[in-house]
Amino acid sequence: MSATHQLKDDVVNYAWDNSHPPRLAVEPGDTVIFTTRDAADNYYSIDSTGADVKAKGPLVGHPLTGPVHVNGAEPGDTLVIDVLDVIPTLGFGWTAIRPHRGLLPVEEFPDEYLQIWDLSDGNLARMKHRDDIAIPIAPFPGIMGTALPEPGEHSTIPPRNNGGNMDIRHLCKGTTLYLPVSVEGALFSVGDAHAAQGDGEVCITAIEMAARVTLRIDLEAGSRIPEPHFRTAGPLCTNTNTGPSFVTTANGPDLFENAQRAVRYMIDHLERERGLTREEAYVLCSVCVDLKINEIVDKPNYIVSASLPEIVFT
Repeated sequence: MSATHQLKDDVVNYAWDNSHPPRLAVEPGDTVIFTTRDAADNYYSIDSTGADVKAKGPLVGHPLTGPVHVNGAEPGDTLVIDVLDVIPTLGFGWTAIRPHRGLLPVEEFPDEYLQIWDLSDGNLARMKHRDDIAIPIAPFPGIMGTALPEPGEHSTIPPRNNGGNMDIRHLCKGTTLYLPVSVEGALFSVGDAHAAQGDGEVCITAIEMAARVTLRIDLEAGSRIPEPHFRTAGPLCTNTNTGPSFVTTANGPDLFENAQRAVRYMIDHLERERGLTREEAYVLCSVCVDLKINEIVDKPNYIVSASLPEIVFT
């Protein structure tokens, strides 16, 4: 019979390292309720400002809760993670702009900036100092992953074949994630929860938050996959795709540059039509604007679009 376990964030790891001893051992089919710190290690408060971003310094590694040893898991198996629930635990979240990070270059955003969000009602993230913007909360863990086969410490910042910092907004309640197992026991960890995010997370952060994450962990023996897959419980983005959207497009031979221009056009639109500062607009693009590749077959130019759900304006 399956069991339910608790794993708190009083001890965390800041790197992928298959020598980290497991904090918990579970049977396939068990449920684990994780508490997780936010990406800044719970450094910010509801009263923090951009000065606190500069004082904190750069991210060294995301604080991860785990690892969990899954009994019977062997290299070549697939870990099956059912996301049962993700709940904010501190009542607020934050989004930061850091120079030299994110989609747009430092010349456009040279200063640190912090946006605090009120998450207290559990349904909407409300932008501090503006009463006209509220983002529907669709929480998910930005990082879920198994241990890497290579020894030593490996940064949590880039996504990898083990999953890791994928920041896929669709890995929310009801989704099933499939992860490759590369070491005995899988050694699964989770962290970096987000209250809401757009596809792209363009300013480098979403609405970052501490969370309680409930996951059911199962195993498919001998079912090898090269990289993560996932299955959703229904249509994508149902929290925001309920009304009109405003969409900017950019074309050219470089998808990264196209994405930059599409976001610049959206920032221009938000300044002009909605009265946001450029920093507020960049943050909004990160937490609710979806980047999409619309066309990639007609050389030499490809199309990237940025889609803004106008439901976020109250």
